[in-house]
Amino acid sequence: MTNTVIIVGAKSDMAKMASIEFARNGFDLLLVGRDVKSELNEFGQSIAEEFAQEVSLYDLNILDKDSTDLFLSKIKTIPVGIISFVGLLGDQKKAMKEPNHAETIFRSNFNAIVPIIDFFANQFEERKDGFIICVTSVAGVRAKKRNYYYGSAKAALTAYLSGLRNRLDRSNVHVMTVLPGYVETKMTKGMDLPKWLIVTPGYVGRKILKSYQKKKDVIYVPGIWKIIMFIIRLIPERIFKKLDL
Repeated sequence: MTNTVIIVGAKSDMAKMASIEFARNGFDLLLVGRDVKSELNEFGQSIAEEFAQEVSLYDLNILDKDSTDLFLSKIKTIPVGIISFVGLLGDQKKAMKEPNHAETIFRSNFNAIVPIIDFFANQFEERKDGFIICVTSVAGVRAKKRNYYYGSAKAALTAYLSGLRNRLDRSNVHVMTVLPGYVETKMTKGMDLPKWLIVTPGYVGRKILKSYQKKKDVIYVPGIWKIIMFIIRLIPERIFKKLDL
């Protein structure tokens, strides 16, 4: 079994920090995403040199089914695990008026990544070993009016991972769901967010590695979000629908 971890959506700030953490801990990397060969070439080389690990790059547009099929067909050696950072916040107001944009949000956050995870889940199940880590969002715990397309897609992904974890547990396959809150990334740049709830991509990367090592099933990043979302879930719908969220 190869010691390679496949990281999909590798251009994201969180993915880069997780890549560093896993390479630091002895994993080779296959960084996958749109235009990664041009945009992450220097980054990949720096990781390889600093940690003496193999780092490969693969360009993949997950919204292109043919591109995904080609990528999966080229997998000859099954990795030890896969981590997905794929996601698109999108524009809520645009999605409300343009169905194609709403569809892009759903495909980016759920439909397009599931076949990739399924492919490796089947291989891991047959091998009786492996791990799957997937980043969803606290936005999927209870959708709000300002981003309910994104939130509902993440909710679907979170539910899918729960079922997958239930299925694969008997096969010694570890499935971990990561629910970040506000992270200082390109996606949140310019947003008016409470500073005390914002964490850095480096924090997320370290948290993911440590939680993987502890075989955690579901983690909130930072942990305070577990309490926040517990409280939000308790709000009756008749009250929740009137909140300006």
